[in-house]
Amino acid sequence: MNDFEFIRYVKKDRIAYLTINRPDVMNAVHPPAAQEMARAWEDFKQDPDSWVAIVSGAGDRAFSAGMDLRYRPPEGQERVPFPEGGFGGLTNPRHARVWKPIIAAVNGYCLGGGLELAMACDLIVAADSAQFGLPEAKRGILPGAGGMHRLPRQIPFRIALGYMLTGRNMPAEEAYRWGLINEVVPATDLMAAAERWAGEVLECAPLSVRAIKQAATLGMDMTLDDAYNTQFEAQKAMQGSADGAEGRAAFAERRKPVWQGR
Repeated sequence: MNDFEFIRYVKKDRIAYLTINRPDVMNAVHPPAAQEMARAWEDFKQDPDSWVAIVSGAGDRAFSAGMDLRYRPPEGQERVPFPEGGFGGLTNPRHARVWKPIIAAVNGYCLGGGLELAMACDLIVAADSAQFGLPEAKRGILPGAGGMHRLPRQIPFRIALGYMLTGRNMPAEEAYRWGLINEVVPATDLMAAAERWAGEVLECAPLSVRAIKQAATLGMDMTLDDAYNTQFEAQKAMQGSADGAEGRAAFAERRKPVWQGR
């Protein structure tokens, strides 16, 4: 898929790389870019050879500064709507369910919709210069792409409110301290760190990884009793799989398993 104008999307060694490519506006996302991202996520979702994704922002200034509030469609063109999947094609959990793991590699500013996009991912690796925030209250709007619901679920409620009600930025080290991100690294090591995490995920059975992500995600909205006693769809797909047999055989034979994704 090379017909993208506002993103870069490449696949290599089971990893799909999606890069927001609007560095001149700090990778702010406008509807055309969001539509391209939604197409890429759908391709990643359907591609049996892509098992993990890494999303990042072009340049060194920003992962994404959020929605492009200055964007206006060219004269004579109708406004393109945002995709059903939400900001970046990923933030609406009802329409953007991707059970393959997604890693956000965050450099520079990760604000507004950028933070909402990162929080919709499964793992976040950040450069030590990264800044996180939901400044919408300072703009007379609100974090409508899931931020006001995800942030209080991912860090303590009162801390989340403090950041949302003031619009303050959160430095990378503080984001790590509150458990919002998984690792902080020097900016020069950011992509290598994200690929290291991806490599560790790829060492695990892909069907198991997807089943764990689905159960953990959907189970958060259930009581422990209900979650424990629910068999999720990805779990059913994992049972009796070739990879399940391979994992047991590799353990017994003291060798590295060779996963097939089925």
